[in-house]
Amino acid sequence: MVDYHAANQSYQYGPSSGGNGAGGGGSMGDYMAQEDDWDRDLLLDPAWEKQQRKTFTAWCNSHLRKAGTQIENIDEDFRDGLKLMLLLEVISGERLPKPERGKMRVHKINNVNKALDFIASKGVKLVSIGAEEIVDGNAKMTLGMIWTIILRFAIQDISVEETSAKEGLLLWCQRKTAPYKNVNVQNFHISWKDGLAFNALIHRHRPELIEYDKLRKDDPVTNLNNAFEVAEKYLDIPKMLDAEDIVNTARPDEKAIMTYVSSFYHAFSGAQKAETAANRICKVLAVNQENEHLMEDYERLASDLLEWIRRTIPWLEDRVPQKTIQEMQQKLEDFRDYRRVHKPPKVQEKCQLEINFNTLQTKLRLSNRPAFMPSEGRMVSDINNCWQHLEQAEKGYEEWLLNEIRRLERLDHLAEKFRQKASIHEAWTDGKEAMLKHRDYETATLSDIKALIRKHEAFESDLAAHQDRVEQIAAIAQELNELDYYDSHNVNTRCQKICDQWDALGSLTHSRREALEKTEKQLETIDQLHLEYAKRAAPFNNWMESAMEDLQDMFIVHTIEEIEGLISAHDQFKSTLPDADREREAILAIHKEAQRIAESNHIKLSGSNPYTTVTPQIINSKWEKVQQLVPKRDHALLDEQSKQQSNEHLRRQFASQANIVGPWIQTKMEEIGRISIEMNGTLEDQLSHLKQYERSIVDYKPNLDLLEQQHQLIQEALIFDNKHTNYTMEHIRVGWEQLLTTIARTINEVENQILTRDAKGISQEQMQEFRASFNHFDKDHGGALGPEEFKACLISLGYDVENDRQGDAEFNRIMSVVDPNHSGLVTFQAFIDFMSRETTDTDTADQVIASFKVLAGDKNFITAEELRRELPPDQAEYCIARMAPYQGSDAVPGALDYKSFSTALYGESDL
Repeated sequence: MVDYHAANQSYQYGPSSGGNGAGGGGSMGDYMAQEDDWDRDLLLDPAWEKQQRKTFTAWCNSHLRKAGTQIENIDEDFRDGLKLMLLLEVISGERLPKPERGKMRVHKINNVNKALDFIASKGVKLVSIGAEEIVDGNAKMTLGMIWTIILRFAIQDISVEETSAKEGLLLWCQRKTAPYKNVNVQNFHISWKDGLAFNALIHRHRPELIEYDKLRKDDPVTNLNNAFEVAEKYLDIPKMLDAEDIVNTARPDEKAIMTYVSSFYHAFSGAQKAETAANRICKVLAVNQENEHLMEDYERLASDLLEWIRRTIPWLEDRVPQKTIQEMQQKLEDFRDYRRVHKPPKVQEKCQLEINFNTLQTKLRLSNRPAFMPSEGRMVSDINNCWQHLEQAEKGYEEWLLNEIRRLERLDHLAEKFRQKASIHEAWTDGKEAMLKHRDYETATLSDIKALIRKHEAFESDLAAHQDRVEQIAAIAQELNELDYYDSHNVNTRCQKICDQWDALGSLTHSRREALEKTEKQLETIDQLHLEYAKRAAPFNNWMESAMEDLQDMFIVHTIEEIEGLISAHDQFKSTLPDADREREAILAIHKEAQRIAESNHIKLSGSNPYTTVTPQIINSKWEKVQQLVPKRDHALLDEQSKQQSNEHLRRQFASQANIVGPWIQTKMEEIGRISIEMNGTLEDQLSHLKQYERSIVDYKPNLDLLEQQHQLIQEALIFDNKHTNYTMEHIRVGWEQLLTTIARTINEVENQILTRDAKGISQEQMQEFRASFNHFDKDHGGALGPEEFKACLISLGYDVENDRQGDAEFNRIMSVVDPNHSGLVTFQAFIDFMSRETTDTDTADQVIASFKVLAGDKNFITAEELRRELPPDQAEYCIARMAPYQGSDAVPGALDYKSFSTALYGESDL
């Protein structure tokens, strides 16, 4: 609005009544607030009026010459209203009412009124300005009217980054001249006095017209004239200013400068459109490049993780057993090191990979791009399948290791037992073959023969007693063979030698008995007392040998019950010692009785008892040995009992901690499930709460570490079972990894919801409404809605999806968006994505195609040269590398198809 007050001679620009400028219906006062006192300054500085006359006149003529006319004197040539109406028709492109051709004052007033009415119809309300002042040639009123026309038709529609009019034009000048030295555009007066700003504007758009580097700041007249002449000659911008007037004026007139600069803006408006189009394309390409970078990162991380899994599984599936416990325990230690050191970082990588994949898909949805499909074999599901294979191999490997260690432990025990029994048996058989082969009976007396027969009977009794040991030796050798003992060859060789020797002894014993019995009929004298001694001494001696063997026998147990069973058996053995001692004394009494009879009857015994080699000294010596072995056996059993009590303590210690940690993990998993369903407050509050919850979980890690330490002590003690708890370390580890993964995924879901909300402009109230609606219909709290639940949710939000043909069609359309894989379930993220697309707008393929068309000069194709000229280098080369050749009939060499490229960015097959 123009408000002219004759009393103070000043123009005031107030709100316009309508307006259709770029400001979206904003007031002129918004961009002309600093113009209130321009005319008062004009009265103080007549040079400004001179500049405005020249500039406004040149501006008017730049349009009137299109109609084949011009003006000479701005306050005279518009008095009849004819050229004023013509000027308005040229600059607006519209027809005004037919002018009156009469020469009378009333005709002139009517024509000027038609022009003023047309100006008012364009949203400019003219106050206190009448046709009479224009007809009377009022210079200030006429200049004010022309300035109003310039503002409305040349400046008002200028818009840069949502600014308008003067601010927009100033911002445009600042951006275009920013790279030039000695140019600093801050206003429309002083900033233009040295002429460099005018030259910079021309050079920025037409560098071939200006040699900017040769201009000097201290020669403003030359600079101004150079710019004015080039603009008039090459840009069809008439000279509207005089260089001398600008240089010789302390503060050049803003309106004159703005009018002239607006002509530059309109002259370069085509370049401005191209720049806007280029900016849009750059923005779209930047999004695409970032998404491609994230895809490449995902592929690389997925490949690395899969490669690690492929390398690890063969190691876990290598089941070649080692020969010794030490070698197998080293394998077990290597496996523990893998569990403690190598696997945990890979668990984190796997979790992070899933989070990165979800974030990437969210960004693609937010930028209206097709979903990311990893290369074959690198899907999240593929990685999960490989991971499951890894854990199956891991479980089988650990079970194999423990079973193999148990087998080797059993083998070592059996081998040592075999060696002990074989050594005892070999010591007993030493010299027996020579004795059986001796033909002493051929020269013996009858008494000697009888003695030899009794002695042989005692030997046969001893031989029969040793049969059990030989069978034990053979049984142990057979078990070692069945358990694949590494030194089975030597064991078998030794066992075979013992068995062959035993067969030989049996054969020799039989042959000797036949020889003795053959001569027995010739011998009758027998010493009954010695025979009785021999018969009782031999079994007793064998009993003592067996007792010593049992007392030195190795044992292996794994539980308290087993060691207590051995202790009980040992106690029972000790309870038989008094009876054995009485038997020993009885046997010794027989020997003493024989000596007493011989002495009392003056019988001189020829030597030791002919029926046995078991002397009283031997019996006493072995009895003393038994007495010594009993306390040693006591100590060995008590030591083992202490060890088993320690093992039981380790079991109870582990069970006590495991029975706390296991239920804690299970409780936290249930709590996370409730949190993900019952989230309250803002998304930021939810995210903060979840991260605090995650920290509390991480802070619980020392309890898990303590349990790992206790578990290692159990394994080092070779404890293989624990009846005090149902939780194994494997269960705890799996539960812990699932807990960490679940909380990380829940946090990622909230972060993606924040991304969706911020990118789509969804308010917190809308997000809470969406969450409340979703949770209301999620009856089973499973985190997903079935079709009927989802339909009810949509109806509650105002969607017309009732059960009629139109409603069913709309519901099917929505379901194809939120459930493209036809799983029958709608997740909360899919629901949010749908609601955000319903309420917001994004770049489309059509918009990108329109932008490329601007850069291509309205052609159906674009060239590499045009792309390199209009876009930054990296984005230009990005387009060139991906655009297919244009196949249209109007194609030229090197033409590129920007339409198919644009649709491909959005995953569309055609527009």
